[in-house]
Amino acid sequence: MSNINNLNHLDLLLFGIYPYVAMSICLLGSWARFDLSQYTWKAGSSQMLSNKGMRVASNLFHVGVLFVLAGHFVGLLTPASVYHHVISTEHKQLLAMVSGGFFGMLCLIGLLMLIKRRLTDARVRATSSHSDIMILLVLLVQLLLGLFTIIASTHHMDGSVMVMLSNWAQYIVTLQPIEAAKSITPVGLVYKLHVALGLTLFVLFPFTRLVHMISAPIWYLGRRYQIVRQK
Repeated sequence: MSNINNLNHLDLLLFGIYPYVAMSICLLGSWARFDLSQYTWKAGSSQMLSNKGMRVASNLFHVGVLFVLAGHFVGLLTPASVYHHVISTEHKQLLAMVSGGFFGMLCLIGLLMLIKRRLTDARVRATSSHSDIMILLVLLVQLLLGLFTIIASTHHMDGSVMVMLSNWAQYIVTLQPIEAAKSITPVGLVYKLHVALGLTLFVLFPFTRLVHMISAPIWYLGRRYQIVRQK
């Protein structure tokens, strides 16, 4: 009880309880949408309406976001006792800043191109839902917050904040919400905003085009060739 009393209640709510609420909504909402409304389970490609700049923008965005997500997953969930066999905490932070900055900028350029296309191309705009535009803008804010955390990280190159964030993520996945909230309490506001909005993306996931992320047709890579004969 004393641990809870010593915690900021907002930190406990946002970073101790909210992660489980967000994941529950994500899992149950995705299951319900797939079960009840499979026709809407798609990205809603608009490439046929206007192909101008689409390939470059889409490739930049998707390459950037895939590497950023992979970096977050590995960086946050790898215990220090494991990565210390390969790299120090300080060098791990520097690697995260450089790689995250590079792929984050690729993602930002692609995302800005996609937003411009969706808002300024009359045909694409006419077929866009409010959620299509909203999720792009939310992703833009989240990406900018992530890039701002890199700037903030230059003020503490010892990796201390990175360790706190890693501890938070690892406490969350091991079902220790109070310890998770305690570990993230000392970090700066920009990090907390980035984490909170990231959790909110899990809430939005089942209700937007983001669902296509977990149904990418990877099986196409291993399918047998189809023989097509001319008449």
